[in-house]
Amino acid sequence: MRKACLALLLAASVSPAFAQDKTFDLKISHWVPASHPLQKSLEDWAAAVEKDSGGTIKGKVFPAQQMGKAFDHYDMARDGIADVTYVNPGYQPGRFPIIGAGELPFLISDAKGGSMGLDAWYRKYAEKEMKDVKYCLAFVHSPSSFHSRTKKIVMPEDVKGLKIRPAHATMANFVTSLGGTNVQSSAPEVRDIIERGVADGVTFPWGSLVLFGIDKVTKYDMEAPLYTTTFVFVMNKDKYNAMSDKQKAAIDKNCTVEMAGVVGEHWGKFEDAGIDKVKAETGHEVYKLTPEQTAAWKKAAEPLVKTWSDGAKKTGADPDAALSELKASLKKYNALAE
Repeated sequence: MRKACLALLLAASVSPAFAQDKTFDLKISHWVPASHPLQKSLEDWAAAVEKDSGGTIKGKVFPAQQMGKAFDHYDMARDGIADVTYVNPGYQPGRFPIIGAGELPFLISDAKGGSMGLDAWYRKYAEKEMKDVKYCLAFVHSPSSFHSRTKKIVMPEDVKGLKIRPAHATMANFVTSLGGTNVQSSAPEVRDIIERGVADGVTFPWGSLVLFGIDKVTKYDMEAPLYTTTFVFVMNKDKYNAMSDKQKAAIDKNCTVEMAGVVGEHWGKFEDAGIDKVKAETGHEVYKLTPEQTAAWKKAAEPLVKTWSDGAKKTGADPDAALSELKASLKKYNALAE
């Protein structure tokens, strides 16, 4: 009887632990349509946090720039306009130079492994480069390439004279180095700028090309693993610090290398499925590069490593060591491009 009473008392002392925690309702913001796979990834992330926090942390996802423009999402998390945000660091050239290594051409071969390799590598750098937010995780989409309306881009010199909307700062530098002109816009605006002739083409992943309707205004599609784009989930630091240790643990449990892989794989499958969709459409020419053409692109991309290195040096990082570490991490997760 005494043991039974002690067991009941012990159970009573344990079960209300979560109930004593303050309840948090997180505003989770992103800038792609609700039909994008990222919506479900963020909903799943919020559901996992709610479960792991014993129901004391709930989250609502706000898609399609409802809470702010795509370019502003890092600052929105920093300033508490949103609690958790989805950020493309390359939308703000020069601001996050270290993570830009993940944007270098012909580096990452796979969305899932690439996301895990990038995230595992970037964690120590995020503490400095993104110190005014709570870093959660980093990920990439599947390797992607050029899609154009007016001219088939086969060799690097074909970019000369074209107006291209680049995916991020590294591709912007690439376009400029090849004699093209950059047209800046967020992903939701791409179809409009190509349709109006403001841009001739875009670097964009396949599934999203269809999702955003850009396939309706492009004709030529290069099927080559030219580049990936880095993304991060970040959280408002004050909101995180206001949580109990158990609640912080619930957040941390879902801000891991493994979770980065889950997000990357989900998005990657969506993008990969887009290749066959575009091939099935009339009015599209999907083409691959020969080994010689690929070699020409790789040679043309070589100066981008120095550009990235120069930017990374300004942060006090050792770019040679950092890039070697990234390659080793990608190799560990079977995502280092040949």
